[in-house]
Amino acid sequence: MEVERVQAIVSSSLAKDNIPLEFVRPEDEQPAITTFHGPIPDIPVIDFNHPDQDHIIHLIAKSSRDWGIFQVVNHGIPFDLIQKLQQVGKEFFDLPQEEKEVYAKPPGAPTLEGYGSTIGKDVNGKKNWADHLFHKIWPASCINHQFWPKNPPSYRSVNEEYAQEVRKVVDKLFKWLSMGLGLEADVLKQGAGGEEIEYMMKINYYPPCPRPDLTLGVTSHTDLSAMTVLVPNEVPGLQVFKDGHWIDAKYIPGALIIHIGDQIEILSNGMYKAVLHRTTVDKEKTRMSWPVFLEPPGEFVVGPLPQLVDPQIPPKYKPKKFKDYSYCKFHKLPQY
Repeated sequence: MEVERVQAIVSSSLAKDNIPLEFVRPEDEQPAITTFHGPIPDIPVIDFNHPDQDHIIHLIAKSSRDWGIFQVVNHGIPFDLIQKLQQVGKEFFDLPQEEKEVYAKPPGAPTLEGYGSTIGKDVNGKKNWADHLFHKIWPASCINHQFWPKNPPSYRSVNEEYAQEVRKVVDKLFKWLSMGLGLEADVLKQGAGGEEIEYMMKINYYPPCPRPDLTLGVTSHTDLSAMTVLVPNEVPGLQVFKDGHWIDAKYIPGALIIHIGDQIEILSNGMYKAVLHRTTVDKEKTRMSWPVFLEPPGEFVVGPLPQLVDPQIPPKYKPKKFKDYSYCKFHKLPQY
């Protein structure tokens, strides 16, 4: 095995009260020092069952401007399907290490898809306390079942069903986000790739850590996607940077957590904000999450929507192919 997985490190280090040095973050990133413990506002929660659509649109737009993140309840995805999604993901990560390695991201491959432990480049050479599995779940034309686990046997059917359900939620979100900008309902989705938008599933697996005060599951970042729809498990860990503080996201069973990503910030010419967030880990429990990243096709050009630009409000971003934006983001290069 060329890469040592975090899950494998855990079994060798849990007896000790330490972690390998490459996982210890600089002091200005360590959660024990940087997490805010004072009175904090909660991330907005939006009920899709509210009878007044204008009220929902107002809350989504306000949350996307002020926070870049919100939670959605009564979204229409059956709770038992969310539980199945979590169960089959957990069962995959419970498999023997060599069985998981069958799905490993091929070395040097241009895709993120596959089982792995590292994404992008860390300027300090540090590692995240996390393993992951990436694979696309929609549209059908971009699915590569090579990266879909065959074990557990229901993994495929559960993910296919989830893909159909999450698409319904995403269409509502795009519509209401667009209307919240004063635009026609379909404008924002078309600007992000329309029916060609790719749905990239990721399972994050954050094993128990002897020193959760020193490390992070994922360091601070904004998502390069247009939008991210995330299912967490019951172990807290998501933190959001708001008003100069790192604050904990509250766990709401069955809720979806919606992140505004870089591409919607660009399309909205900065009216909606991509959320800066990170993930902490737990000493006793495994944290997992299931984000779906909604991404334009690689050749698709994303820039500020013309309806939101005029001589008084010039564009804040240059149009750019999504694949070029992604390359710069992963390699920590300036975008413009």
